[in-house]
Amino acid sequence: MTADPIDRSGVRPQFWERFTIHELTSREWEALCDGCGKCCLRKLEYEDTGEVEYTNVACKLLDRTTCRCTNYAQRRKFVPDCVVITPESLERILYWMPSTCAYRLMAEGQPLADWHPLISGRAESVHEAGISLAGHMVSEDSVAEDDLDDYIVEGLQ
Repeated sequence: MTADPIDRSGVRPQFWERFTIHELTSREWEALCDGCGKCCLRKLEYEDTGEVEYTNVACKLLDRTTCRCTNYAQRRKFVPDCVVITPESLERILYWMPSTCAYRLMAEGQPLADWHPLISGRAESVHEAGISLAGHMVSEDSVAEDDLDDYIVEGLQ
């Protein structure tokens, strides 16, 4: 596998350890994303319990090999209910974000994992560590809404 170094231009050294979420630049905010793709999976939330279960059904815009959005800049145009993760939205959506997510870890005052690309220096480390579902997802275009519970994946939260 070829090295895929992280572009650290425009970010302050160890910004994730030195600043709060609200002090990050937009470039630093975007750099926090580890590329696991889990936030782009369809989730089932049970109204009576508040429990959230992840499926392996990916948003139609997610590249299921790289775990990156194929039209990030215009995603809301094509997926109107896409949840845009911002410092302002983080508090209300934190409960359904994966426990490994850097946004969640930062909000909870926890360190980033060794496999996180900002730590490892390599974008593919998230895939090598088995954190992403690269190659293990199906597109929402191929799954009926009523069948989502057939695609629940245990242990993703």
